[in-house]
Amino acid sequence: MTPEEHANTISTNEWNPSEWDAVREDGSSEPSQEAVPESTHSQPPEEISTDKFSMDLSCDPQAAEYLKQHGADTVENAFVLANILHTNKKVAEAAVAYKRAIDVHSKSPHQHPGVQVLLQVRLLCILKSGQPLPQDELQYLRSLNIPFANYIEGIALSWREGQHRTGLEKIASAYDEFHTGEEADWLCLGVARRVTPSLFEATRSEGEAAERIPRNIFMYWDQNPPEEIKRNFEYHSKIEGFNFKPFNKEEASNWLYEYYGTEARNIFHSLRHPAECADFLRVHITQLLGGWWLDADLRIKSADALNFMAQQDAQNVFFLTDNGVVHNDFYGTVANSAAMTDCLLSLYRNCYLFHHLYIAYKTGPGPFTRALNRVAHRAFSGIKVTETTRIYEQSDFLNVVEEFDTPYKTYLPHWQAV
Repeated sequence: MTPEEHANTISTNEWNPSEWDAVREDGSSEPSQEAVPESTHSQPPEEISTDKFSMDLSCDPQAAEYLKQHGADTVENAFVLANILHTNKKVAEAAVAYKRAIDVHSKSPHQHPGVQVLLQVRLLCILKSGQPLPQDELQYLRSLNIPFANYIEGIALSWREGQHRTGLEKIASAYDEFHTGEEADWLCLGVARRVTPSLFEATRSEGEAAERIPRNIFMYWDQNPPEEIKRNFEYHSKIEGFNFKPFNKEEASNWLYEYYGTEARNIFHSLRHPAECADFLRVHITQLLGGWWLDADLRIKSADALNFMAQQDAQNVFFLTDNGVVHNDFYGTVANSAAMTDCLLSLYRNCYLFHHLYIAYKTGPGPFTRALNRVAHRAFSGIKVTETTRIYEQSDFLNVVEEFDTPYKTYLPHWQAV
């Protein structure tokens, strides 16, 4: 599956962020560099009137229509309105709508989404819009949820003051307050990547050899592959110097049972969509055997692309979309990688605790992005890094692989509908 999605439970990203749409060609703008103002006072922010809500939404016809049809006089309606605006990158207006949701909230911890969720995403929208960060609201957030406040403050330090190291120190492991793969994961990883010296480079003794990614290429198609997928399998099977192995559902089930046991096989069979099955399988295969995973609708472009793969001296190779989401449709890793071990832990946790979670958060790019954040956090905390993790950009991804025409997508159920 590709990096794209939405949590089944109510989360900060009910509609946002870009809902992982068109991840292979997405784009983003740079955050504002405006300085964060000094703290003023710590009282809860003053509520606006709870009378009938209105605002000028001429900038967003979708949001205007929603407001016209549903109003914003309940938490749920105000939250959906805010998420529409946030998704459509109308972040200043989204911040106002999130504030409306806060103001009509009962403040009961049993009402969802909680005030702390609404407030942290409002403050994030304020940061994105370039407005001054209200310190009274930040202090109120800190009284509700310390990690959320640390997350917002750390992002502000990085984006607005360029203090990436101080920002990451403030964030610490605040990303763990969120589902794997939510926007907080992307943004925290963005801060970690700006810290120098790099947190993703291994420290080795002079002359110590580095393990290289095995020349294996793995793919998955559950059953009865269409002709274009068969041709893609044949194309990759003829590549010299690489071992190619495609799996179908039966082979994958037997392989998981053979090497990971009944538990892994049972989870595999409980998954809701072939894309989710592919997600689950890929982490297990590459963690045990090492190599490159390639989704069945992608093709390695050229001899230059193969040379790029063969010459990698890092133990983990990942690519990010323009929005900072980790591609799990193509990546490379050594066997028993520390990053992939962490990815595997998130995978099992999500499968046990959040069966109905949006697939991208649960089994897709989410566990990968969380794993990289943990790699960075451990390195930042002084734990020795034993593997080099090379993180490339979307442009590099497009230089190495290409998506080809896949008619099956027009008639098979899409994983996003799960």
